[in-house]
Formats: sequence, structure tokens, C-alpha cells
Amino acid sequence: MKKSIAIIALLTYVINQNTSFTQIQEFNTQRHTMDKRLMLGLGSWASMNLVGSSIGWAVSEDQSNKAFHQMNVFWNAVNLGLSIPGYLKANKGKTKLSLAKTIEEQRKTETIFLINAGIDLAYISSGILLRNRQEQNMDKKNQFIGFGNSIILQGGFLLVFDWIAFGMHRNHARRNLNPILQKIEPSNSGIGFILHL
Repeated sequence: MKKSIAIIALLTYVINQNTSFTQIQEFNTQRHTMDKRLMLGLGSWASMNLVGSSIGWAVSEDQSNKAFHQMNVFWNAVNLGLSIPGYLKANKGKTKLSLAKTIEEQRKTETIFLINAGIDLAYISSGILLRNRQEQNMDKKNQFIGFGNSIILQGGFLLVFDWIAFGMHRNHARRNLNPILQKIEPSNSGIGFILHL
């Protein structure tokens, strides 16, 4: 009888441990899938801007429009250069992580998007600054207007993109990681943790 109870208890423990590990693995798989989709979105935006603004740069006669398209091309070459390695990294992302490592990776991901949103505000501000500087440098007035408008547009897109990405990851963690964490609490002795089934 004692052996049967011990075996049942052991099997229950192993099954629940495996279920928790499977949930964590699934969470990480979904996190990487979100990152791939986000990088595809960034890459698509960059590609459309590269094509459209390359044409605009070539055919624009107005110098401020020409400068606008020129900056869009330069800016989105960088965006495309970031989205491709970002996609490849997410595609090769590890899913078999411990709970602690999963929490760490989730925190890093959310922090990166928040920091990027702050940088995006700096981009928008620098675009506004360029537009305001046009009055002080009449020789480059059209260039300042075009570059400023482009940086405001691109910074605005990235701000929205980073906030959406942060929100997606935060909601994903709330829905899928927090329930796992709520099952864990320190033991009464302070030596280990209790996993509630």
C-alpha cells in the first residue's frame, strides 16, 4: 500500500513537472513566433519604403521631397538590416529553457522594446529639431525640411511598432507565464519551492 501511494505520488510529480516544462516550452515557442512576425512587419515596412522612396528620390523635382525620400531610403536600409538578423535569431531561438531563464528572456525582450520606444521619441525630437533649424540655414532649408519630415515619420512608425511589440509580449506573459508563476511559492522551511497542482 505504501509503495502504491509512493508510486502514485512520484508519477503525479513527474507528470506535473513535465506539464510545467511543456507549458514553458510552448510559451517560448510562442514568444519566438511573435518576434518572427514582428521582424517580418518591420522588414515589410522597410522594403516598401525602400522601393517607394527610391522611386520618389529618382523622380522628385522638389528638393525637400527629394531629401525626404533620400532619408527614407537610408533609414529603411538600416531597418531592413536589423529585421533580417532579428528574424533569423527568432527562428533559431531556444525553446527548452528553464523557468528562470524564460523569465530573464521575457524581461529582456520587454525592456528592449521599452528602451527602443524612448529612442524613438529622441528620433522624433531630432526630426522636429531639423525642421526648426531650416530657418537658420537657408542654404540647406529644403534638406532640413525633407530629412526632418522623414525622421519624424520613421520615428513615429518605430514608436508605434515598439509599443505594439511591448504590449504583445507583456500580454503574452500575463496570459501564459503568470499562471505558471502563480503555482509556485516558497516552502515553509525556506529551502525550496512548492508547486501547486
